[in-house]
Amino acid sequence: MKTISDLGDLRGKRVLVRSDLNVPLDGATITDDGRIRASLPTLRRLTEAGARVLVTAHLGRPKGEPDPAFSLAPVAARLSELLGGPVAFATDTVGPEAQRVAAELSDGQIAVLENVRFNAGETSKDDAERGAFADQLAALADMFVSDGFGVVHRKQASVYDVATRLPAAVGDLVQAEVEVLRRLTESPERPYVVVLGGSKVSDKLGVIDNLIEKADSLLIGGGMVFTFLAAQGHGVGSSLLEADQIDVARGYIERAAAAGVDLLLPTDVVVAPAFAADAPATVVAADAIPDDQMGLDIGPDSAAVFAEYVRGAKTVFWNGPMGVFEFEAFAGGTRAVAEALTRTDGLSVVGGGDSAAAVRQLGFADDQFGHISTGGGASLEYLEGKTLPGLAVLEEQSR
Repeated sequence: MKTISDLGDLRGKRVLVRSDLNVPLDGATITDDGRIRASLPTLRRLTEAGARVLVTAHLGRPKGEPDPAFSLAPVAARLSELLGGPVAFATDTVGPEAQRVAAELSDGQIAVLENVRFNAGETSKDDAERGAFADQLAALADMFVSDGFGVVHRKQASVYDVATRLPAAVGDLVQAEVEVLRRLTESPERPYVVVLGGSKVSDKLGVIDNLIEKADSLLIGGGMVFTFLAAQGHGVGSSLLEADQIDVARGYIERAAAAGVDLLLPTDVVVAPAFAADAPATVVAADAIPDDQMGLDIGPDSAAVFAEYVRGAKTVFWNGPMGVFEFEAFAGGTRAVAEALTRTDGLSVVGGGDSAAAVRQLGFADDQFGHISTGGGASLEYLEGKTLPGLAVLEEQSR
């Protein structure tokens, strides 16, 4: 893939940047600006080179039409604060206001266009409709930089189609993400430990399938663990259970054993009678969950074992919390894994999404980890071995 360096002299050139600024909001308040901060190096590099930068991004899932609840205005304001200078904001994406803002930019200035998903053409499955919107986006700029890793697994106008209409390059963020993920799939230092959590086995099937024989150890926590425990014949009370995945989980347990891979399940779990922050928490053996209780975290013994594996690894990939970290009584497992990652003498990768939110909510700083991915879904699909349209198009355009 071509990089920003391959685009040549950028002074005076209008550069359309697809960033991932899909941050969580509480009203108009940004509760986690991690993705905005991750976009800064590329934006600074472009503005310092004298480019006139137009940032396009999405927020939430509007229905292809303007929705004030999903406006990027708060994001533009936060970006201005972080950059320490003015950031213009266009109240539409490709309309008169966007055209005016683009025309008025000077060298080294930056503007944010309104939510790209306010336009039905962005996510359309119809190539012609999506292409027509991409034409409008491309008309605003001279070059395109793809820097939204969290969306490169989507075949959308601002991710895929624009790259076929303008000289295109990969941004520093996406380039760094791809380099880290290649290390995880092609040449991991060993021991290589994969820690998977989250609610559902079905969300992680592809990753387990692709990594079960590449990793040295596979540690399973979160809500998905109860399907594995059921596959071993244990009762799981009222815990989250995907009954249709029990046979699949049993198959993974057998495959791991045949390949000599440690597939670790918790030996104890923290249970409660209800999904609530103030529900009374009890630690029980993983094979003795009471019928009227639900598992909401891995237990302290399991957390200690998981942490030991993580600390001893040379490469760790972690995706998915170990429990309901939002509730303090059930955050112990996630905290233990996160703490162990900060003490790993090797590459530690936090796989985006809920995992990234968890480490920040629990008080860890981004620079305590080797890499925090900005794209949970994109990271998982890459590790599954899938083709990501937003990367494939850049590779094609570089030939």
